[in-house]
Amino acid sequence: MRRPSLPLFLRRRDFLRLAAAGAAAGASAGAAAGPLAGGAGLRRALALAAELHGGAALAPLPAHFPPRARQLVMVFLTGGFSHIDTFDPKPRLKADHGKPVQAESLRETSMLPLLASPFEFRRCGRSGLEVSELFPRLGEVADDLCVIRTLHTDIVEHFQATLAMHTGSATVPLPSLGSWLSYGIGTLNPNLPPYVVLAEHPPYAGSQVWDSGFLPPEHQGVRIVPGDKPIADLDPPPRPATLRELEEVMLRDVNERHLALRPEDLSLRARMRSFETAAGMMRTAPEVFDLRGEPDGTLDLFGVQRGENRSFGWQCLVARRLVERGVRVVELIDTGSGDNWDAHGDMQAHRPKALRVDRALSGLIRDLKRRGLFDDVLLMVCTEFGRTPWSNDPGGKGRNHWAKAFSCLLAGAGVRGGTAYGRTDEVGAAIAADPVHVHDYHATVLHLLGIDHTKLTYRYAGRDYRLTDVAGRVVREVLA
Repeated sequence: MRRPSLPLFLRRRDFLRLAAAGAAAGASAGAAAGPLAGGAGLRRALALAAELHGGAALAPLPAHFPPRARQLVMVFLTGGFSHIDTFDPKPRLKADHGKPVQAESLRETSMLPLLASPFEFRRCGRSGLEVSELFPRLGEVADDLCVIRTLHTDIVEHFQATLAMHTGSATVPLPSLGSWLSYGIGTLNPNLPPYVVLAEHPPYAGSQVWDSGFLPPEHQGVRIVPGDKPIADLDPPPRPATLRELEEVMLRDVNERHLALRPEDLSLRARMRSFETAAGMMRTAPEVFDLRGEPDGTLDLFGVQRGENRSFGWQCLVARRLVERGVRVVELIDTGSGDNWDAHGDMQAHRPKALRVDRALSGLIRDLKRRGLFDDVLLMVCTEFGRTPWSNDPGGKGRNHWAKAFSCLLAGAGVRGGTAYGRTDEVGAAIAADPVHVHDYHATVLHLLGIDHTKLTYRYAGRDYRLTDVAGRVVREVLA
């Protein structure tokens, strides 16, 4: 799905010639390969011609194959929630509570005591999926959840693991998942960014987690900060529309002449497109963030108090409104690099964190279903790593970081709900069957959106890059 490297600007006659050539090529290919091939060739030629003419770099592009999902909502629970206290119960820990075992901590190996979970698990829904008491509302929609219990990643530090979960790389910052999707299949609404990130506080690795890296900069995520002004300077200027429109035309002409002398400056083109997107957002975005029209029942479903604009429930409701209006990827980052799920001292610290997100996430699933969006939207709920089955020290109540086995979720379009995939050992320290690397998780997400992860590439610094590097397999067992 790499975009061909061609001149950046075309005159009108060149645009029409390219479109005509694309149509002819599409028709020729269609004669050889069937009717769908010709249509795809024409669509791609027109999209390419529009992009080269400066009009639609973010226009929808055909996927590699029919997608199960059209849009993605990614929920990142910062800090590393504990798999053995949430979605992967381990009765053996209760039986052997306090037993010293040879254990790894962040930088050394020593004898540490096993720590039983302080939370009870119960079987939920018709599927009997086991969910901790921390998530009673998610337990009610258990039949829609697919728990992957055997995620693993490479580095057990917050910064690197967060980067890996977003970009596939734990060491060198690369384009994020949302940016790859924006680049690969474009947006569904030109007046809103293709990739929106709701983050009240900066996460580990900061803006690198939604950065476009070496991809064209228009594919970078746009951060929304919950509060009275989600996007700064979004209010349209209070001047007559005719005057403003004349000024916009004049500015666009000046910018185009300036750019024509610097065709190699991709950042300049991206900045100009950002002005166009900003103008569209002035017309569209204020309505997205205005929840006054939402009925009381919907607010209650998400746990939102009328008039508030910061809670995780508010963010989940805004996420639904964004995908409803065509945003391709919406990410919600719960908390930031402080006061998060990083429970070194006491696992009871998970209670308020779970209380903050449980009702909102279940509300999001229910609302997507009742609005007919659940079959088009893929929901992924993830964290950077799990937590150890042992405490940090004798008598301790908390757990350390653990990257060798942890749990993440999928739900929605194309996903087999009510299932748990993979198996960890008796204490949740090692993978016993069906490992899923972060690259596999990403490959599966891309597959559900119609993308072959081995073909979504971008040539940079002499090599072809992709989200999954040189690895990754689609976990087909979790597909509906």
